[in-house]
Amino acid sequence: MEDFALQLKNITKTYPGVLALNDVTLEVIRGEVHALVGENGAGKSTLIKTCTGAVEPDRGKIVVNGKEYPAMSPRLAEENGIAVIYQEFNLVDELSAAENIFLGKAIRKGIRIDRRAMEERSAELFRMLDIAIKPRELVRNLTVGYQQLVEIAKAVSEKAKILIMDEPSAPLTNAEVEKMFEMVDRLKAQGVTIIYISHRMDEIFRLSDRITVMRDGRKIETIATSQTNVEHLVTAMVGRELKETYPARKSSAVKEAVLLETRRLSGNGLKDISFKVHRGEILGFAGLIGAGRTELAQMLFGVRPGTSGEIVFKGKPIAPKIPRDAINSGIALVPEDRKRQGALLEIDIKGNISMTILDRISRMSVVNKGREQKIAETYKDSMRIKTPDLFQKIKNLSGGNQQKVIIARWLAVEPELIILDEPTRGIDVGAKHEIYKLINELVENGKTILMISSEMEELMGMADRIIVLAEGRISGEIDRKDFNQELIMSYASRTEKEAV
Repeated sequence: MEDFALQLKNITKTYPGVLALNDVTLEVIRGEVHALVGENGAGKSTLIKTCTGAVEPDRGKIVVNGKEYPAMSPRLAEENGIAVIYQEFNLVDELSAAENIFLGKAIRKGIRIDRRAMEERSAELFRMLDIAIKPRELVRNLTVGYQQLVEIAKAVSEKAKILIMDEPSAPLTNAEVEKMFEMVDRLKAQGVTIIYISHRMDEIFRLSDRITVMRDGRKIETIATSQTNVEHLVTAMVGRELKETYPARKSSAVKEAVLLETRRLSGNGLKDISFKVHRGEILGFAGLIGAGRTELAQMLFGVRPGTSGEIVFKGKPIAPKIPRDAINSGIALVPEDRKRQGALLEIDIKGNISMTILDRISRMSVVNKGREQKIAETYKDSMRIKTPDLFQKIKNLSGGNQQKVIIARWLAVEPELIILDEPTRGIDVGAKHEIYKLINELVENGKTILMISSEMEELMGMADRIIVLAEGRISGEIDRKDFNQELIMSYASRTEKEAV
């Protein structure tokens, strides 16, 4: 008889107009890594929230370590050793890394909070996880990747018996993902049961013992990892076969004309960045966390003006000091953090798409609602955004459709260069395929793409060239015919002296 750490029996959850979970039964064996896969909107997040008490099911039972409950609560989950790392961070920007780790469970000396003890314990955690973060560093100063590592350290500090990891690697680069894999292996060896949610198939096959597939709020199957393959899982997840991971472009000819050139661009941790991107090209940027990829994108878009060097766009020098300068020049940026920097979650789809062009569709500060509606409808149809209507708040859409709305917003300004920073982070395999097709269509229609990604396979599948950054410098440039993961990693791992 199997020793189950967690059993969810016939769990059903309904929201207004949506059957989020439909009679789902899941059994997790003690000490295993159990992967949970499915498209955005399949019900994965709702299911794990029933385990933590964040969601109360309409029907069903939850059994933890042999104890049966009709529903969990956050207190019961904590008492039963259940901890979770959500895809959306639960960190307080104004507090330090150490303060976030011990938020709600501060170490005290008498009635006073013992900050030194918390910082020392956090430093121990960071050393154990091989994370280069100072305990006193404010979370707001950390990159998205490092914020995720703080989340992982926070969960580990709670000595969880059942650890649920919801897309923990989404903002991480390959080197940081390897560190996380080592951490998962250590936790498993210590007897911790792990439920691992990810859209990255390589992670699922690297870490898991068994896999449960969900689709449209139902459990489709649970299968031993050793008895399945990527093609089978993708078909089970999306209900159809995807012909190819990275769709071929009808025309991949890059024009010789240079659209953008940087000359010895420096500032914000970047040093002497010089490169060219040609019209009709997808130029990829690779590198580890902290290499300067996002900082470069923000510099080109006027979010973080550089301190020296030159940006030449369409043959003329530009110096964007604010995003509007870049937009007026013909440059758009889809940022890496969809939730915090991209989507206005409480605003409807129409409002999210039109926000960059309000000056064009307004007269005397009054928005022409008819034009706004027509433009939003056009992009909804052309980008295949799945929604009942344009009045849906963007927070109610799947991750892939949220990303399409954000891309539509920037297409509305009719840019010539589109910077995509982690365009498929946290998006399921079916939605990724749609985004890739959209990127190809943009290039075929005359757009130029600068694409930043932590997934090397994605860059190699989509880009014409890849530039690698290391410690704020360009450490290598690779043409498509020479793409190789080991070569990219060797460039990405170079020290500053080697990168010069």
